Amino acid sequence: MMDMNIQYLQGVGPRRAALLKSELEIETVRDLLSQYPFRYIDRTSFHRIADIVPDQAYIQIKAAVKSVKLLGKKGDTLDPSSAPKGAVNRLSAIVEDDSGEIEVVFFKGIKWMVTRLVVGRVFVFFGKPSVFNGHINLVHPEVDDPDVSAKGGLSGVYASTEKLKNGGITGKVMAKLVASALDMVLPTLKDSLPDYILKEKGLVPLSFALRQIHFPTDQNSLAKASYRLKFEELFLLQLSLLKQKYVRSRIETGIQMNRVGEAFNLCYNSLPYQLTGAQKRVIREIREDMKSGRQMNRLLQGDVGSGKTMVAVLSSLIAVGNGYQACIMAPTEVLAEQHFANVSRYLEPTGVKVVLLTGATGVKARREIHSGLLDGSIGIIIGTHALIEDTVAFKNLGLAVVDEQHRFGVEQRAKLWNKGAGGVAPHVLVMTATPIPRTLAMTLYGDLDVSVIDEMPPGRKPVITNQFGENKRMALHKFMRDQIALGRQIFVVYPLIFESEKLDYQNLEKGYEEIVEAFPLPKYKVAIVHGRQTSEEKNFNMSAFAAGRADILVSTTVIEVGVDVPNASVMVIESAERFGLSQLHQLRGRVGRGSESSYCILMKGQKVSKESQKRLDLLCSTENGFVLAEEDMKMRGPGDLEGTQQSGLPIKLNIASLARDGLILSDARNYAAHILDDDPSLTSAKNTCLLEELRKDRYQVKDYSKIS
Repeated sequence: MMDMNIQYLQGVGPRRAALLKSELEIETVRDLLSQYPFRYIDRTSFHRIADIVPDQAYIQIKAAVKSVKLLGKKGDTLDPSSAPKGAVNRLSAIVEDDSGEIEVVFFKGIKWMVTRLVVGRVFVFFGKPSVFNGHINLVHPEVDDPDVSAKGGLSGVYASTEKLKNGGITGKVMAKLVASALDMVLPTLKDSLPDYILKEKGLVPLSFALRQIHFPTDQNSLAKASYRLKFEELFLLQLSLLKQKYVRSRIETGIQMNRVGEAFNLCYNSLPYQLTGAQKRVIREIREDMKSGRQMNRLLQGDVGSGKTMVAVLSSLIAVGNGYQACIMAPTEVLAEQHFANVSRYLEPTGVKVVLLTGATGVKARREIHSGLLDGSIGIIIGTHALIEDTVAFKNLGLAVVDEQHRFGVEQRAKLWNKGAGGVAPHVLVMTATPIPRTLAMTLYGDLDVSVIDEMPPGRKPVITNQFGENKRMALHKFMRDQIALGRQIFVVYPLIFESEKLDYQNLEKGYEEIVEAFPLPKYKVAIVHGRQTSEEKNFNMSAFAAGRADILVSTTVIEVGVDVPNASVMVIESAERFGLSQLHQLRGRVGRGSESSYCILMKGQKVSKESQKRLDLLCSTENGFVLAEEDMKMRGPGDLEGTQQSGLPIKLNIASLARDGLILSDARNYAAHILDDDPSLTSAKNTCLLEELRKDRYQVKDYSKIS
């Protein structure tokens, strides 16, 4: 019955079914019952008329009808018995309680309402207060007899759209459809969780939870229903993810790398600085994975500048030390080139051959690289998506590192895993500088092991972050000149939300012209980088800035990931209110890489929304990317975080929230792990219904471990 098409439910039919599908993605009875109210109105309490104020939400009064009149279009009073058809504009009734009186107004259903509202009778009126001509009134309130209203309790409010309302599916109609569906399915409904889980976790039965989430009798019953449904949703999601991980760890063998190797020790011992405790901890975790005999699938999170590249290099050298090759894949040529320059420097004492492969690599160089990969003389290769081309083959690829992995498509990443030694998938390390909230990481990457570098290298000074309005433009230019006089360099970034936005390009070009005018040749040199340039133009200008031949780089967000210019001490972000919090944080991370004091200036427009202002204030208050990510998720929801999930969560969450239900998620994950420890394949009789639930389309979560 739960999977019955919604059109066959009493009161729906084909027309309403089509509307519910297009507006709310409701196709089955299950979908309807999973469309939970997003808030509740307490119909058990009453307001005194004298206490009503205009900005209140919905209120309920018990009042007697004092007078009723019909009004025409010019405000003239009409006689109900003789008013010509179409002449009546509205019905106005004055109702009163012992504290005062208020007007209730109706523009529709007047013929029926005028016979119902008999002077002297007491009704319960439920609606939202509004103001007209300086007086508070209730427009189109719900009108009930007192004995009917007494049964009201908590009333759920469902998501709706204008099309639904215009199509006759109001909140009341939605509640009737849900009630009809519950009456049909609850008598024979089988619980989706085993009895032992309900008992161990103190959960109410599914039938009780569904009835109470839609039509709660009191707050306590609502809380129990809500907790049961949230726990189940998060528990089954985590069970699905962890089951993949358990199965893979038992079945899929990985390349066993028992040694650290000479190259690792030579590199480690010649480093000009000490690794942080967090870097050492993460390398130990990776080392354990690589020698375990199982394929490593690890996500490495680390804020901008926390030292992820060094972890990738040392991990690659473990592979080389065991006779295997490693590849590091970056999303852009600029980032690949930067990795190559840094890695080459680190590898000098080791003698390990490292090469760079990008779209710009020439034919002759490509041939040499292909040959070196096949004969094993190349130990480490760094590149862009050029690495996954069919022509690129390895002698024995043992480790694949993917930087900023969310920028690669699923199929692209899968191609890399197929290049492993002897058909065995390589160890996989995916890295991101986009801090992901813990609850989101558990859900997006629930089947991966997660390492976090939560410590910055010593000596890095905090970036001083300030926000300026347009009236401070002259002061900003003076500050920029002072910084350039000290030998520093400056980024100026403009928003380019979509590559096709002409207005953004005009702003960028206009801004570039203003900068050139304020910082003229020959004293100052200004470079510009944006998405419409060719790769050669972009690389030329970026390289000029990186090499110190330009004082200012005017750019779009193409510099968000990768450009490492230690001498750049100022980041100016134009129209900062148009950026997301994580993107602002990423941009700020482009400065503060040297030993000098660094600054991030947020230039904002005249009209800034409350939410945008909150983002800017947050950025000024902390440099901790994980704190910012948590706050960003609370403000915008998990489906909207830049750089974490280009195509949404693995499953749609109907009631649980990753932003608000972190404790339930942790408990659900631990409990799922406990069950799988005892029954990894869920084949015991007591877990049969869990296996049935996981086989439903809803929980067929993609195996992110293979494609991340």
